[in-house]
Amino acid sequence: MKQRGIIVGVNINNIDNFEESMIELKNLCEACNIEVVGEVTQNSKKVNSTFYIGSGKVDELIAYVSSLEVDILIFNNELSASQIKNIEGKVKCDVVDRTALILEIFASRAKTREAKLQVEVARLKYELPRLIGANTKLGRQSGGVGTKNKGTGEKKLELDRRKIEEKIYDLNKELETLKYQRETQRNKRKKSEIPSVALVGYTNAGKSSIMNALVSKFMKNDDKKVFEKDMLFATLETYVRNIKLYNNKSFLLSDTVGFVSDLPHELVKAFRSTLEEICEADLLLHVVDISNPSFENHIDITNHTLKEIGADNIPVIYVYNKIDLLDIADRENGVCISAKNNIGIDELIEKISKNIFSDYVNCKMMIPYSKGKVLSYLNQNSTIFNTEYTEDGTVLDIELSLSSYNKYKEFEVNN
Repeated sequence: MKQRGIIVGVNINNIDNFEESMIELKNLCEACNIEVVGEVTQNSKKVNSTFYIGSGKVDELIAYVSSLEVDILIFNNELSASQIKNIEGKVKCDVVDRTALILEIFASRAKTREAKLQVEVARLKYELPRLIGANTKLGRQSGGVGTKNKGTGEKKLELDRRKIEEKIYDLNKELETLKYQRETQRNKRKKSEIPSVALVGYTNAGKSSIMNALVSKFMKNDDKKVFEKDMLFATLETYVRNIKLYNNKSFLLSDTVGFVSDLPHELVKAFRSTLEEICEADLLLHVVDISNPSFENHIDITNHTLKEIGADNIPVIYVYNKIDLLDIADRENGVCISAKNNIGIDELIEKISKNIFSDYVNCKMMIPYSKGKVLSYLNQNSTIFNTEYTEDGTVLDIELSLSSYNKYKEFEVNN
């Protein structure tokens, strides 16, 4: 059942992009099935330690909650446990902050075991400093043996905290196992020497749409398409597809979780093993929703997050998506496309190829008829410009990767 909510934001010392942040909070609410029926904002020089907002704004919220039949208040700022408790006590409805909202979205969207574990770890780390000593009747656990209490024992708050810490430890252990499996898969792909390309960018910029456009063009297999939808955080898992071009050159394309402003630090840490797919890439496609008025800010946020995970030194192509929604022809430092309308995809492939296939070798090879396996490999993994059949074998004018050339250079002949 859809909840009715009011979004609340405090603009401390006229911070940049405050209005955009509030619009984004509204979109996050919609992604969490919350209907936003009102908005309350306040300009302030400092945070109110009791309610975060001023007491006058609290009274305003009480009137709104009553008149608009509001179920939940969503704050754009991160609140402490005491602030949440104080506000809920006054307004008599649930209160969550931006971090809790994002965690809820991630929890509802996680599909794989790894994604679910990562979200659970982040949620528990968020809750840990916000434990409140509720149920004071259970304030202490017995600390002795037998009928007499030989010690004051643990406070319930301490017991709850220890249980959460133990659960985090157990979940991290399981994540380490999954991380090892992911690293094994990654190492196998590295041994194949196929270059890897990762899609990165702000959430809902169109990364999954681009992957599906390339899958449709080169794989002809709808089963290999990934989930895409016009909403925030549609993709939480990392998907990898082997894109084989018409000239037999291949690269691995990864679709990764999108970024957002004020992405909870614990969430970035929890998803670090998934984001390592980005760090291992040979090339990043930084996807930008060019139709969004705040696209430049989105670029800055993505670049900041890439730096945070150690992926800021990898070559980047800026891919300006959704140009069908704008009157735009070109941008100097990237490629303009519309993944939905298949505009600019060929130019994108050309730019990718120039970046990742720069070490290819052009040569002539003569493959003896007794080496059928070598000929079969070259037919599948190289670009053949001309084929000639002679008494001694098949002569190929060929372009192939440096690694394949080193493997089969014994068959090279002079032009």
